[in-house]
Amino acid sequence: MARQTTATRAVRAPAGVLGLGRTTAEILFRSGVYLMLLAGTVLTIFPYLWMLSASFKDHSELFSYPPQLLPSVLRWENYLRLFDKWQFGHWFLSSVIVSASQVVLATFISGMGGFGFAKYNFRWRQPLFTFLVGSMMLPFWVYVIPLYVMMIWIGWVNSYLALIVPWVGSAFGIFLCRQYMLSLPSELLDAARIDGASEFRILWQIALPLARPALGAVAITIFLSSWNSFFWPLVILREQTKYTIPVGLALLLNLNVGQREWGPLMAGSVLASLPIIVVFLFMQRQFISGMVTGAVKT
Repeated sequence: MARQTTATRAVRAPAGVLGLGRTTAEILFRSGVYLMLLAGTVLTIFPYLWMLSASFKDHSELFSYPPQLLPSVLRWENYLRLFDKWQFGHWFLSSVIVSASQVVLATFISGMGGFGFAKYNFRWRQPLFTFLVGSMMLPFWVYVIPLYVMMIWIGWVNSYLALIVPWVGSAFGIFLCRQYMLSLPSELLDAARIDGASEFRILWQIALPLARPALGAVAITIFLSSWNSFFWPLVILREQTKYTIPVGLALLLNLNVGQREWGPLMAGSVLASLPIIVVFLFMQRQFISGMVTGAVKT
């Protein structure tokens, strides 16, 4: 019996060693992953921290050597100058009007279009959907000139309508909503029809509430695209008071080197980033859920 116990211990000992080895390797692997994630986080956040710090510095402190991350004194003059001299309030209001309008209209149209492609059988449905998906492959530069000529004919140059109306039909939004709404049970919609609900009521009270994650993902995508849009507002707008934030900040950046005001430019960049951060923090769960769930639907 003693020999058997000794032999059993001899056999079991290497298993413990191997288990310890696997644990050590796993700890080292996870530590390496965490270090890489930490390094990536620092590299991502540092430019924003520098931008925030620079928005409170004067011109001499911005270009001091060696550079300092934290300002010696919090100076709010850059923010005041941004609003007083450069009318940043008008730029911010223009961006809010354009982005909010695009989000509301494009999200509703995407939900309506996705519902139609997912739950209605009509002629040429599949070819139309294929054409819709194929349109996402066309770069913006292919149709920018015809679109600009169309805006001239309509008389929408230097108008917010030219920044809103052409983009309310989002091919990506319709695609994502369609993929998500394929999972909605058709029996539920048929039961609503039997109860006398109209098609619009079914869309408004059943389909859209159930597709809230997909609609949230579409809304965030549309908002980011509209808020950061630069070239199209630059082409359309003529008056500085109607500029959106990206165009206004480009105006500050393109001043002569001696007249370039880096402090107000950094302050404007901070204020331009705040809505994006706030929107994503409050809607990131719906964004991730809508993107993941919509991607796996067939």
